[in-house]
Amino acid sequence: MNHVAKKAAARRTAAPAGPGTLAVLVLLAVLTACSGAGSFLGGKSGAQREAIRIVPADRAEDVRADGPLEVRVPDGRLESVRVRRIEDAREEEVPGAVAGDGRSWAPKKGTRLALAAKYAVDAVAVDGDGHRAARHTTFTTAVPGHRFIGYFKPENRSTVGTGMIVSFEFSRPVTRRAAVERAIRVTADPPVAVAGHWFGRNRLDFRPAAYWEPGTEVTVDIGLRDVEGAPGVYGSQDKTVRFTVGREQISRVDVAAHTMEVRRDGELVSTLPVTAGSDSTRTYNGKMVVSEMHEVTRMNGDTVGFGGEYDIKDVPHAIRLTRSGTFLHGNYWSDDEVFGSTNVSHGCIGLRDVRGGSGSTPAGWFFDRTLVGDVVEVVNSRDRTVAPDNGLGGWNLTWNQWRAGSAAR
Repeated sequence: MNHVAKKAAARRTAAPAGPGTLAVLVLLAVLTACSGAGSFLGGKSGAQREAIRIVPADRAEDVRADGPLEVRVPDGRLESVRVRRIEDAREEEVPGAVAGDGRSWAPKKGTRLALAAKYAVDAVAVDGDGHRAARHTTFTTAVPGHRFIGYFKPENRSTVGTGMIVSFEFSRPVTRRAAVERAIRVTADPPVAVAGHWFGRNRLDFRPAAYWEPGTEVTVDIGLRDVEGAPGVYGSQDKTVRFTVGREQISRVDVAAHTMEVRRDGELVSTLPVTAGSDSTRTYNGKMVVSEMHEVTRMNGDTVGFGGEYDIKDVPHAIRLTRSGTFLHGNYWSDDEVFGSTNVSHGCIGLRDVRGGSGSTPAGWFFDRTLVGDVVEVVNSRDRTVAPDNGLGGWNLTWNQWRAGSAAR
C-alpha cells in the first residue's frame, strides 16, 4: 500500500512491499498504492493491460441516468459483478447479468439509474489459468440544475467501529456553510456532544470529542431540502440515517518494532508482525479510520504517482486507511522473514497472507475481525502525521481544533 502522489515525485526509487488476494469485491483502482519486490505485472501501458473495462469511467461525473453502463473483459470471464448505489440512506443494487460467454455484464433491460446518486462497480475476472483480477470504480449521476446533494458515510443501519466519523461530500461547493451545517443534526443515545468541521467548501465531517462509546445509537437527520448552500443553489435531501457503534477495536502499528498490537475494549488480543513503508516511501504516523474493506482488490502504482513500479491485480484482505492510498492489506509476494523485521512497502502496512487469501493467515484473521470505523494508529514512523482530511483522519485534531472548523458556532 501506499500514500499519495505527494511522495511519488520525491521517492521514485521506492522499495517494494505489500498487497494481497481472495475474490469477492474490489477496490478503487484509482487511489491504491503499495507493492512488493518482484510483484510488478506486465510491461504494457495501463490502457493495454486493463483486465476489466468499465463504462462509465472511474470517478466520472454528471453521468446520464439512461447512459451506457457496462463491464467487459477482453479475455477470460467475469466471475462476479456488483453495481450498487452507495453513500445514501439505503444501498441499492442495480439488477443485471453476465452474458452467456462470460465476457460482459449489462444492467437489466429498462433499468434507469437515480439522479444525484453515487454508484460503485465491483468486478472480479478470472483468466484461463484461474488467476483473478479485481477492479473497483465509482461514478456519480447528474444532479438537476440549481440543486446540490451530500454523499455521506457511514451507510444507514450499519454497525461501525468506535472511531467512525460522519462525513459528507457535497456535489457542489458550499458557500453558506453555517446554514448547511445547521441543517444536518447528528445526535447520539446515550447523549454526547457532536460538532462539525469543514474541510474546504465540499466536505463537512462530524465527530464527538472522543471515540464513541460501544453500543451508542447515532442518528443523522439530513434536512437539506431547499436549504440554500450557495447563491441560487438549494439542497434536495430530507432523510434520516441511523447506525450503531459496535465493540471498540484499536490497533497500534509500531513501525520501528514491525508489530501491530490489536486491542479489543482495552484488552490486548494479539500482536501481529507487519511490514510498513520503506525509508524512501514511509508510512504516515497518526490515527486513521477504516473506511473501506475489500476481500480482493487491484493496486496499481500508476494511480498514485509510482509509474510502472507495480500492478498487483489480486491484493487480498485490503483495508483502506486513507483517501490517498494507504491500506492495511494481505501480502503473499514477500518472503515470510520480512514480517516483523523489515519495512519494504510503498507506504502501506502489510500482513502475511497467501495468494487467494486465507482466514488462517494474520491478514485474514485481522480482516475477519475488523469493522469500518475501527481505528489504526501508526507510531514511530519517520514520516509526518497524516492530514486530518486524508480519509477519516479527523482524530488527529484536538477537540478545540475540531470545533474551530465549525461554521455554526
